[in-house]
Amino acid sequence: MLQLQIENREQAFSRAQLIDAAWPECRFVDAKTVNVHIGRLRKALSVANCADVIRTVRSSS
Repeated sequence: MLQLQIENREQAFSRAQLIDAAWPECRFVDAKTVNVHIGRLRKALSVANCADVIRTVRSSS
């Protein structure tokens, strides 16, 4: 997910797009799983002094 977001910095991604990019097709991944992983990425990036690298865009289509 992070690689996709870094390579496409100006684009907002839906949870479904992030799931498609990060997990194989044969796996079921709940949208809430994306929330958990994004939260972990944010925490790791903030420890590395890269705060606000991942932004949430609400109601984006």
